[in-house]
Amino acid sequence: MRDAYIVQSVRTPGCKNKRGQFKETRPEDLLSFIMKSCVEKAGVDPLEIDDVMCGCAFPEGEQGLNVARVAAQMAGFPDEVSGATVNRFCASGIEAIALASLRIQAGWSDVTMGAGLESMTYVPMGGHTPRPHPEFSAVKPEAYISMGVTAENVADRYGITRQECDEFAVRSVNKAVEAQEKGYFTEIVPMPAYKFVEQADGTFKKETFMVEKDDGVRPGTTVEGIARLNSPFKAGGVATAANSSQTTDGAAATLLASKEACERMGLKPLAKIVTYAVAGCKSDEMGVGPKYAIPKALKKAGLKVEDIDVIELNEAFATQSLHCIKELGLDESKINLNGGAIALGHPLGCTGAKLTATLIANLQRTGGKYGIVSMCIGGGMGACAIFERVEDF
Repeated sequence: MRDAYIVQSVRTPGCKNKRGQFKETRPEDLLSFIMKSCVEKAGVDPLEIDDVMCGCAFPEGEQGLNVARVAAQMAGFPDEVSGATVNRFCASGIEAIALASLRIQAGWSDVTMGAGLESMTYVPMGGHTPRPHPEFSAVKPEAYISMGVTAENVADRYGITRQECDEFAVRSVNKAVEAQEKGYFTEIVPMPAYKFVEQADGTFKKETFMVEKDDGVRPGTTVEGIARLNSPFKAGGVATAANSSQTTDGAAATLLASKEACERMGLKPLAKIVTYAVAGCKSDEMGVGPKYAIPKALKKAGLKVEDIDVIELNEAFATQSLHCIKELGLDESKINLNGGAIALGHPLGCTGAKLTATLIANLQRTGGKYGIVSMCIGGGMGACAIFERVEDF
């Protein structure tokens, strides 16, 4: 197969749902903005794009209807650019990038885009009208289990303590604070957001303001301070709001091209996708998914854990992150260099695309060769993509 090269990968800031700076900015605006920004930064005519794949975990309401196609139109892409919305829950964004890559690798396309979107303000976790199958839920209720309960199951079954979780959370926050201070989030494109301000006559005026950074980072977080929180999932449990991922609004986009397209348009590749793997696991401990997906991807790529320089391991919960790190023998100094979802947020269907943008920026900054994006997935799965930084073909 042909190689699929990443020529640009960017994201919006991630903002707290319902309380953050995107709370009145519709998801289509988030996605269309970052798609347009991605193409502009790459210096590519959008007419070159054959197809857009966009991940979204709950594609309904304002982010429903085939939001990939809607956003492409809103971004000003020509009618010839098609789009499809992809759902693999928490891995939707990386799934979209993998599918966009496959089109190039198979020779079906020369330029594609993989994106991710989630507004957890407009469409809440679980969607607006979840309706589990009545007979199936009676015999397999864990298929619909709360993600927080799965986090507690992982802690119980694999001996993850509350102290470990809180310490892990503080490390995540401290890394994010440092990354913001040092300007490491070079993949972020400052984005115009909207708010509706009531006027003297009772009407509302739509106003625009700029959002430049992730707004969920909590400087000054300490183990002692968050130790006071209780678990909402289990009496005496270990998973709390402070050591679990934040619910977040955001979007991200990655532009991919074949070697021939890069040469024709004078594009400099940043990285290429080496391989992508998914794996299933028990639904009631879905957080362990990466411990199956990462070895599977490494085997396909002919690589070892030691070969990987930078890892973006989504911090859905500290419990599952810690277990996967221990089980796989990962070097934590290589993981989430700029902090993870505990500090920065987990905008569900956007996360895989968001982490890809962050990974590529960190590979460029550190000079690392191989990087991993991995996460657990609701329903009992794990996903892992391996990328290689390239300087030329």
